[in-house]
Formats: sequence, C-alpha cells, structure tokens
Amino acid sequence: MTQQITADLVANVWKVLVSEGTVVAAGDTLAILESMKMEIPVHADGAGTVTRLAVAEGDVLDEGDLIAEID
Repeated sequence: MTQQITADLVANVWKVLVSEGTVVAAGDTLAILESMKMEIPVHADGAGTVTRLAVAEGDVLDEGDLIAEID
C-alpha cells in the first residue's frame, strides 16, 4: 500500500534528507520544512522505500501538497 506524505501547512522545503530508492523506517525524517522561522520535520508514517520524491530544497508548499510516496 502506497503511503502519501503531504504538507500539513504552507511552508518552504528547507532540507530534503532522502532520495528516491531510500529505504525508511516508521518515524524517519524525510524532509525539514520551514514556516515562520520554525523548522518542521516531516516523518515517514511507516516503513518502506521512497518511490517518489515530489519536492526539492527551496520549493514552496501549500497545505496538502505531496512531499513523497513510500511503498
């Protein structure tokens, strides 16, 4: 089952910590967003492999935008 990781708020992508093909465990940090000078880590909901990375450092995200897919 594919997990879709989405943005919870409007933010900038400050740092991307994984790439497509990276194997992650539940709770691993995929990226760090920045909003109002606060750093917000984005975590994997479950274990799997990152099959799609939909963001790059410097991107601006709206609430609900796709960050990554994990299978």
